[in-house]
Amino acid sequence: MTLANFQDLLDASRQQPQPQRLLFTFVRVELPEAATEAQRARVQAGEGGNLTPSLCVDKAPEEVASFAALVQESKVAGLPWDIVFVASLSGRAGVAPSTDEAAQPLRLMVNAINNGRVAEFAAFDRDGNVLQFC
Repeated sequence: MTLANFQDLLDASRQQPQPQRLLFTFVRVELPEAATEAQRARVQAGEGGNLTPSLCVDKAPEEVASFAALVQESKVAGLPWDIVFVASLSGRAGVAPSTDEAAQPLRLMVNAINNGRVAEFAAFDRDGNVLQFC
């Protein structure tokens, strides 16, 4: 499915045949240690850097009113971020996954991001723009 914006993601999650739990991993884009001038320039242009997870949270789609609400909630948490990656966990037999059931998939998500496997997640910048990773 192609997403044009964050609302598309929320709408799709609410229309699934089984209830969903959304998994969010907020990351910082950081320069590598001893970064070269070329690496610095790429990060400044929004084309590189190391992705460092700073916050994970799971929510039912109904708990996320909008991207602006998600950004505001992250400000309250006080942890800076540049990109949010989103995945969805499907329920069974009409029952949405619990926060406990989301813990392991969130850990796997963080591991995937740390290993550079980010193309499998929806991604948005701080302004809510959809990001594409190759």
